[in-house]
Amino acid sequence: MEWVLAEALLAQSRDPRVLLATLCRGEASAERVETLRFLLQRLEDGAARGGGDALSEAAREVAAGYLVPLMRGLRARPAGATDGDPPAPHRRRLWTAAGAALRSCARLAGGSQLATTLAEEALRDLLASGPAPGLEGSAEAAVEVLAAVGPCLRPLEDGQLLERVAQAALSLALAGDGEAAALAAGRLLPALGQSGGAVLRAVWGGLLAPSEPGRVGPRLQVLSALAERLLPEPDQRQMGPDARRCARFWQTVQAGLALAEDALTRKRARYLLQRAVEVSAEHGADCICGPREGNGPSLFWWSEKKKDELLKFWENYILILETLEGNQFIIGPLMDALSESSLYSRCPGQLMGSGSPLGWKLQRFLVTYVSLLPEELKSSFLLNFIRKMSSRHWCAVPIVFLSKALAGVPRCKALGLEGLLALRDVLQCTMATHQVLLRGAAQGYLLQTAVSLLDVEKVSLSDISTFLLSLRPEESLGRGTSLWTELCEWLRVNENCFGRASTCSSIGLRETCSLNAYVKNLVEEYVKPPAWEAAETCWMPDWAEARLVALMVLLAVDVEGMKVQYSEKRRTQNVLRMFLDPLLDALGKLGTNAYMPVLKADRCLQLLVTLLHTCARKGPRAQDDEVSPLLQDLVAATAESISQFVLRRLTMSELSSVSDLDRGHLYLQVFTELTGLHREVGWKRGNPVWRVLSPLKTACIRHLQDMDSGQEPTLGRQVQRVVSMAALAAVCKAVDQKPELQLDPPDAGPTERFLASLPLNQMLQKPCPEEQSSDFEESPSSQGWGKIAAQYIHDQWVCLSFLLKKYHTLLPPSEGGPPGPALPAVQMPARTLQSALDALTVLPSDQVLPVFHCMRLLVPQLLASSESLCIEAFDLAWKVICSLSNTQLIFWSNLKAFVQLVFDAKVLTIAAKIKGQAYFKIKEIMYKMIEMSAIKTGVFNTLITHCCQSWVVPASNVSPGSLSTAKHYSELVLEACVFGTVFRRDQRLIQDVQTFIENLGHDCAANVVIENTQREDHYVRICAVKFLCLLDGSNMSHKLFMEDLAIKLLDKDELASTSRTRYYANSQHHRVKNRVWQMLLVLFPRFDQNFLNRIIDKIFQAGFSNNQASIKYYIEWIIILILHKFPQFLPKFWDCFSYGEEHLKTSICTFLSVLSHFDIITQNIPEKKPLLKRALAIVLRWGLSHNFSVRLYALVALKKIWGMCKTWQVEDVDAVTPVIESSLSQVENMHGAGNAKKNWQRIQDHFFFATFHPLEDYCLETIFHILPRLSGLVEDEWIAIDKFTRFTDLPPAAGLQGYLCPTQLRELRPGDWAQQDVGSNSGEADNPSEWTDVQKKIIPWKNNAPDLDLELVFPDRASRLGKSTGRLIVVASLIDKPTNLGGLCRTCEVFGASVLVVGNLRCVHDKQFQHLSVSAEQWLPLVEVKPPQLTDYLQQQKAQGYTVIGVEQTARSADLTQYRFPEKSLLLLGNEREGIPANLIQQLDVCVEIPQQGIVRSLNVHVSGALLVWEYTRQQLHRPGAPVGGPCLF
Repeated sequence: MEWVLAEALLAQSRDPRVLLATLCRGEASAERVETLRFLLQRLEDGAARGGGDALSEAAREVAAGYLVPLMRGLRARPAGATDGDPPAPHRRRLWTAAGAALRSCARLAGGSQLATTLAEEALRDLLASGPAPGLEGSAEAAVEVLAAVGPCLRPLEDGQLLERVAQAALSLALAGDGEAAALAAGRLLPALGQSGGAVLRAVWGGLLAPSEPGRVGPRLQVLSALAERLLPEPDQRQMGPDARRCARFWQTVQAGLALAEDALTRKRARYLLQRAVEVSAEHGADCICGPREGNGPSLFWWSEKKKDELLKFWENYILILETLEGNQFIIGPLMDALSESSLYSRCPGQLMGSGSPLGWKLQRFLVTYVSLLPEELKSSFLLNFIRKMSSRHWCAVPIVFLSKALAGVPRCKALGLEGLLALRDVLQCTMATHQVLLRGAAQGYLLQTAVSLLDVEKVSLSDISTFLLSLRPEESLGRGTSLWTELCEWLRVNENCFGRASTCSSIGLRETCSLNAYVKNLVEEYVKPPAWEAAETCWMPDWAEARLVALMVLLAVDVEGMKVQYSEKRRTQNVLRMFLDPLLDALGKLGTNAYMPVLKADRCLQLLVTLLHTCARKGPRAQDDEVSPLLQDLVAATAESISQFVLRRLTMSELSSVSDLDRGHLYLQVFTELTGLHREVGWKRGNPVWRVLSPLKTACIRHLQDMDSGQEPTLGRQVQRVVSMAALAAVCKAVDQKPELQLDPPDAGPTERFLASLPLNQMLQKPCPEEQSSDFEESPSSQGWGKIAAQYIHDQWVCLSFLLKKYHTLLPPSEGGPPGPALPAVQMPARTLQSALDALTVLPSDQVLPVFHCMRLLVPQLLASSESLCIEAFDLAWKVICSLSNTQLIFWSNLKAFVQLVFDAKVLTIAAKIKGQAYFKIKEIMYKMIEMSAIKTGVFNTLITHCCQSWVVPASNVSPGSLSTAKHYSELVLEACVFGTVFRRDQRLIQDVQTFIENLGHDCAANVVIENTQREDHYVRICAVKFLCLLDGSNMSHKLFMEDLAIKLLDKDELASTSRTRYYANSQHHRVKNRVWQMLLVLFPRFDQNFLNRIIDKIFQAGFSNNQASIKYYIEWIIILILHKFPQFLPKFWDCFSYGEEHLKTSICTFLSVLSHFDIITQNIPEKKPLLKRALAIVLRWGLSHNFSVRLYALVALKKIWGMCKTWQVEDVDAVTPVIESSLSQVENMHGAGNAKKNWQRIQDHFFFATFHPLEDYCLETIFHILPRLSGLVEDEWIAIDKFTRFTDLPPAAGLQGYLCPTQLRELRPGDWAQQDVGSNSGEADNPSEWTDVQKKIIPWKNNAPDLDLELVFPDRASRLGKSTGRLIVVASLIDKPTNLGGLCRTCEVFGASVLVVGNLRCVHDKQFQHLSVSAEQWLPLVEVKPPQLTDYLQQQKAQGYTVIGVEQTARSADLTQYRFPEKSLLLLGNEREGIPANLIQQLDVCVEIPQQGIVRSLNVHVSGALLVWEYTRQQLHRPGAPVGGPCLF
């Protein structure tokens, strides 16, 4: 169309100049200027129309007179612009058309004069305007003019102008953020880039100049615009620098990817990276970007050989960046992947409880990502992220770390009401996990998230209070925790900033912004009677409203407490009273206002109970709390009114419907709270609670007796019966907890007789159908009459438990008949126990606790006479416990009651005495409980803690048979000593995360409010250890018990050793053996000599077994302690070394390690010299073992014993002194001997030999934490010492020297040396490669002690060592390979050559040389003669009488078997490939040839040299006058 329009215009006029003039007149419009552009572009085609100079002149006039003024007139629209000014899109269209027309004018004008003139003027305008932002000034017009005429400038003639324009454009692009800067970068610089390399180099130089760190965006904009020039395709000519090879370019790209805050800058960085990768792949040549600094890393490199791998890597990398740019990846696939719990496992080598690496990275990623998001995107991203968390039920571990990552996001106002509701949904997801600690931690992190991210102006206080109601105070939001304090501080800071709710709250409250006003109105509205209350049919109000009001009241009180610098009790009291006045007023009228609505009374009592529960302060400063005492005082003032109200409601037949059962439960809760309140403030007769006890008890008994009169069981009567029994049970509990409440005399009164005569397990009849209302049948709160009947039976057994506890001394009755009044339930225990069994069959599992309590009192009295009945009771009770194994809330209390029943001290004593079926049933249950512990952690803890507590009493109260029972159940303690399962990976992960949460201490509120149940497997062994430490070795029963346990532990170790001779490290087999020896170390101080005589052989035999390193340390330690305390066992110890080496193998290392602590063993022996001689003889013998491990351990022991010999000046060792000194010096002073030197250093630095002190380090920390850690045992086996102190179920004992290690052993880190017998672990044997070079035995009598003066010349040094050397010189200067030189050096040293000549002495430092030489270079003179110097060297040796012998095949070479070597022989060896050069063959006196029979007619040069050296040595040994003996070969 443009072409057609131009042709039509030209057809109307023969003179184009007329057309141009016509178009330039009139008002400038986009259409007019675009038409002018079409015409000028058509006129550029010189073949279409002529025109010559006239057309050129017309083009100049159009450019200077019309287009340039037009472009300059299109300025930035000022603030006061009129509506007549063209809008921005219209101006942009005008500029584009005018620029294109101007470029055509420059081309039509001929030459570059017009372009140069326009460019000069535009450049002046640009420099004068400066980097003006936006459209202000003339910068944009100048840029448009330059972009139009720039391509018309000539690179050579106008080169300087082009460079100036490029520099100005670059400065504008880098300095400004407005549209002019964008035009300079996006249009001007690319246009200039077409002018050649000079412009590109000028721009590139400006880009490389130092700049502000935050200006990466403009640089990337310029680089993106010039990418086609700086990163050209292979078919394009490279006019400028290659950006790929510039470190500054990649640093800019890297900064854009990692640090840029706006998405466009990051997109430009990705584009540059992608283009660089594509260009590199198409070029097909290697490219390396040198670092900006001298030794820094290279940010980018390309290798054609790895093209496919690099392409895949960069494509994935860019894909990840593009994916992360959109939130959908994070909220979608990434979060789905993060739901996998196994991803949060620890890395190898990371300490337990240090946290998940993925968890930390996730937190850093989320913080960084959210910080880089634009403000307008943060809210939507975080809201979608939280909604994704609530869209599924997460496992405990992922939800903890995701919540922790969210809590770490920097504070910002990103979430509103929708976000708060989403967080509440996530809280409901966390309730799905059974891991209480992790659930509480997640709740705390989610609350911190709300505090950090909520925009308080978008949520109301009622929204906040509803959200807080989702948190469980018993798991996270406990008063006094750091979380509570953080919440209070947040409420204080934003107290008057919260928004107003659009609707009324759930309790009809008008919303206010102030916290105090909100809470005050909250309480007022709460205690108002609801308008919808129906007098007789109203149901119990929801407890949630009471929890909400109580929570907000206490938060507001604590917020007010933060406003004062010091605590002001009066102020706190006034604030609390201000909030609670409506409640206290209502409570004070309960006893006198008979017309108070039932619902109002119930709501007030609910709030009272909730306030008392929630007010309890947690944490270390609980004793400093002022609110709890003040609240108790305020409640105590209303106790009279409340007590009278409760008494009336429970006893006056006002409770007659099913809903009234819940109401009665509320009243009994209030009664219990008042009882506890008065117990804390101190009992006084006549207090309100005490005054209602008697009438309450009397009324309950009367109601129950009336119900048995045969009247028709109507609903009202049955409800009153249930309420009366529950009230009577509550009274019995109160009297049981506080005997001062006892109203009747000590003798059995009416109450006791009534309780003893209760018809146990009598089912509560359903009310008559005609009396039941439709409300009963359809009531949503009714859980069925069966549950009501079960509660009734439960309350019966609560009362009976009180009775049996009070009169348990009457069980069984004396032979003289029933004492005093008849108490059937007490005096006929067999019938009562049978009733208990019947109750277990009818009661639900969560109601059997009082039945267990009764059985506990009955079974000890019946076990001897009614054993079968008691066994039936055990079986039935165990079935109940098994059915409860998956019910967290009630399992542990029932399990504890079951353990107290079956493992009662009296029951155990009687069962062990009669040894009947009950005895074996108890043991059967014991093993079943241990088996259950493998599935449900903590079961064995309950059992062992109870038994140990019952067996251990204060020393002053020890009865003669206190432990006589325990010896019959020693298997229980034995199993506790070695207890501990190898958990599955998911179980270990849960334990690890729980440890991580526990390590946070008080910083995590869950650690404060959740009681530490000490159910870890470690506490089983801790309990056993503390129990054993409490035993008294001077008490015979204690002593026999410990000795029996020790024998069983040794038997268990022996069984483990014989059942599996090879086992893996950290396997269950390894752990059991390890625990056995830990316990034996604990028991050791109680062993006397007589008992050790019985077990010493087993201990020594254990040392001969194949054991893991940790077990060896324990065995060696206990042997050292035995020999130190009882030196009488030294002869048996010496006998351990008398077995043959093949029988002992490497297990002898155990006994050699014991000898390394010989100073401790002989510490109390006055005459040490004979023992030292005996030990010295043993270690010298084993120092010659063929096994490398044995030799090393023997050397360690030798060093220790020899030091003691010199200290004690042992005589009669002169004969072996040179041998020992030589051996020790040789091993100490070997240099560069590869692994031999390393292994010697490692074993000396090992903790067991260098730092460990068997006596000073004898403590619990060393046994259970330090030694397992240093010996490489898995962390599951490390028991931190603070766990011993935290376990307070048993009192502390002084059985060991102390808990803490007093030496520096606790500061050590595990080394790389470990004692381990060969074959102890088929999967983890020592790495053979670490030992292949420890080959050379130490031959003590071959050498005397070496001199340490290394500066002596070699001949003198050799003579001082007493070394016999020959006159053979071996010249190996032509040999290149270090392996050949190393082997040759070793051969020469062994056969006594005088000198080895090498081409470079630095070869001795080569590892391959050292591996073959095995320290021979230290004992053989080495001389350096470089190959060019060989001719002179050979001439010198000839002058000294040496015969030069070459190993070479020549026409006149002599057969080696026929040749006789002169004494002074020089052996010249050739190069591995070329042999002896021709110039050196002329220097030979003789050539010797080795006879060969094979096809391959050559030998390795080392082998050839060795053959000749040996032949020389053999001939010298047989010559007349040769010394007898010669070198010994081993």
